[in-house]
Amino acid sequence: MLYGVNPVLEALEAGMASRVYIYSGRRSQAREIVERATAAGIEIKVMHDAGFFDSRFPKGHQGVAADLRGSRTYSVEDLMNIPAEKGEPAFFLLLDGIEDPRNLGAVLRSAEAAGVHGVVMEKRRSAPIGPEAIKASAGAALHVPMALISNIKLAMRAMKDEGIRIIGAEAGGDARPWSADMTGPLALVAGSEGRGLRRTVSEACDIVVSLPIMGKVNSLNTSVAAGIIVYEVLRQRGA
Repeated sequence: MLYGVNPVLEALEAGMASRVYIYSGRRSQAREIVERATAAGIEIKVMHDAGFFDSRFPKGHQGVAADLRGSRTYSVEDLMNIPAEKGEPAFFLLLDGIEDPRNLGAVLRSAEAAGVHGVVMEKRRSAPIGPEAIKASAGAALHVPMALISNIKLAMRAMKDEGIRIIGAEAGGDARPWSADMTGPLALVAGSEGRGLRRTVSEACDIVVSLPIMGKVNSLNTSVAAGIIVYEVLRQRGA
């Protein structure tokens, strides 16, 4: 299940909602959801007990939730076909162990907004694509093609074999993002909130970039750093 007005609207837009739940006290504020679900022939259950939502979701559920159909799964090979289909240079995001679902959701929101062709993350050592991550992504997680794999380094190797440059993002990197050439096919690798990129992942990158820190804190939140760098890619590509 997922919760919140925007995520449920995005699930309806993506054709991934199978049933919608609305708290009776919020029905008038959820008119668009009711209209879209009705038009799509999706069952709507009006719940008169707010405890249905409070017992399942954290604050911010807005009295709206939905059951999801199974989402499409992608392989790394599937993802690498997408740029050619769109006639664009490859633009991928690889996530090395992001464990906070809210951070994951925020990263996916930036990725979808910037037109990233696909996201690759490991099945283990990563936050799940669950209700909290989907909520934090404002539903963007339902639109970004994602591949869940066992070893991110295998994806890096496969992309390198296809001429895709691998750019790591970590404090203390070799260069600033605006000094690196990001106009060609690339995959950006972002690390976990605490330890950053694993050493073996960092060593497998073609270059590692970092953002300048001018204040007293010694690092940026992963989702903030990833958002800045993916938009630097768009700037260099003339978007």
